[in-house]
Amino acid sequence: MTFVQKYLSWAAGALALLIALVFALPGGKVRGFDVAGFGNIPILEGGRVKPLDSVARNSLLVIHSRQGFRYDGRTIGPDEWILDVMFRPQVADQQPIFVIDDPDVIGLIGAKQTKNRNYFSFVDLSSHLEEIQKQAQTAQPIAPQKRTRFQSAIVNLFDRVYLYYKLRNTLQLAGSPGLGWELQSISDAEASARHQDLMQLSQFRILPPLPGGSPDAWKNVGEGLRAMAAGQGVHPALVPLARLNAAYVANDPASFNQALADMNGVVSTLKPGALSHASNEVVFNRAQPFFVGLSIYFVAFIVLCISWIWKPELLRPTAYSLLFAGAIVHTLGLAARIILQGRPPVTNLYSSAIFVGWGAVILGLIVERMYRKGFGTAVAAVAGFASLIVAQNLGTEGDTMEMMRAVLDSNFWLATHVVTITIGYSGTFLAGAIAIAYAIRKHIVSKVDVETDKALVDMAYGIICFALFFSFVGTVLGGIWADQSWGRFWGWDPKENGALLIVLWNAIILHARWAGYVRERGTMVMAIFGNIITACSWFGVNMLGVGLHSYGFMDQAFYALMGFGLSQLVFMAICYAPPRFWEQKPHHKA
Repeated sequence: MTFVQKYLSWAAGALALLIALVFALPGGKVRGFDVAGFGNIPILEGGRVKPLDSVARNSLLVIHSRQGFRYDGRTIGPDEWILDVMFRPQVADQQPIFVIDDPDVIGLIGAKQTKNRNYFSFVDLSSHLEEIQKQAQTAQPIAPQKRTRFQSAIVNLFDRVYLYYKLRNTLQLAGSPGLGWELQSISDAEASARHQDLMQLSQFRILPPLPGGSPDAWKNVGEGLRAMAAGQGVHPALVPLARLNAAYVANDPASFNQALADMNGVVSTLKPGALSHASNEVVFNRAQPFFVGLSIYFVAFIVLCISWIWKPELLRPTAYSLLFAGAIVHTLGLAARIILQGRPPVTNLYSSAIFVGWGAVILGLIVERMYRKGFGTAVAAVAGFASLIVAQNLGTEGDTMEMMRAVLDSNFWLATHVVTITIGYSGTFLAGAIAIAYAIRKHIVSKVDVETDKALVDMAYGIICFALFFSFVGTVLGGIWADQSWGRFWGWDPKENGALLIVLWNAIILHARWAGYVRERGTMVMAIFGNIITACSWFGVNMLGVGLHSYGFMDQAFYALMGFGLSQLVFMAICYAPPRFWEQKPHHKA
């Protein structure tokens, strides 16, 4: 490869990193309002301090499945949306953000099914809220895995409507004159009832702890108003909040921005460090490193595919440089989550998907560096893209940096058992991906290339050895953790059985190869089956409501898991079939 070709290939990776950096840059003001600055305000929700921007993004993802939407000819971002919900509910209620795809639920609200996705506003649903609540309450006692499609859909809709209802009644009661009026009407006969409603409906706490109080003693607006009514004084943050409310309703950007600056001053005084921590998380949210990373992986794979038919000497290293750039973005996103959360990289299913993909990409980069045939780049790009797609879908359930479950709340074991065994998952999946590439190549390449086939088998075999080591060590560490958490080293819990199956299957592959029971093709068929075992251990137990490691049933995950398993069986059949088996063989005359 010439110097110019090398320069151009790495310039593509540098350009990808530059584009990723652009995503992290702050946006401009909206109608003169510093809505991004409003999103920087730290609050307490779900047991952790986070910026309002995270609440807005997570809530909009849950309700709308996206972090923005088009309305009235322009794009509404999460921070502007949550401002409208809390301060101008009469505007937010008109915005069609509720996605309803189930035909029976659509019929329940008196609408018609269309070919496109169906979006409805809170106003559209308001006359049917009583029936939605009634149907949801009937379905909620039923175990998630036993609900009908309609029951699952109506419970999901009710949860989203209730989240929206709580947000619009967090800083002021919807329909009231506003927070400033509440401060002036603190002694009204009905004030106590309003304060109680604000306390119960509040989605988060926005008033920082007062000096001398507990660091976790954040209050919501209702609690602040009740304390004020009890003669404990006005919380310093209530006044700038009321001014923010009044300025936004009055469409007064200058007063709003000044009140925001005053609010930040109060927060900095009462809770030093909270504002900077919130700002760092806002940058992370804005950068969307995992979405950008999966986009770069996709482009890397497309460039590599083109290289197989045109200018391979230029495009193959270009694909590698793009993969390297995607790995950098992926790594930075992973490191940012660790810093923001103060935890090791794997804390829940979402983070495990990110980490599994990251491990597969790093291994793929190493393999490609060793063999330089493009297959390491291909399987790493596909593995990184697929794992981040899984993470994107898991991220629609809410805050991905939520507080740990009690049994998981241990940095030491999270950093040893969970990380180690997840690296084993990465290796097993990457070996399976290489085996799939081997199977597909066998049927699309007309000329046999023994050297390349052998290289692919050697790649998969070496990675299986790597995966066996980490999955075995991770399983043993998990037993030690279980002994400390539950008082027994091994209890034949489904998750434990799944981890053991991964270890045994990788060991079986190695022994079958050593003993000569399988050769190249058999090794690759077994490697593909390892994907099914790993997916069932990783996702099946966590999501399907079985055992001590069950973290929530999702019917979508069940069907996706079944589809993935069937696809791997198809790839196994393709791998086992003779090369280009569909071609008619010539008949020889006797």
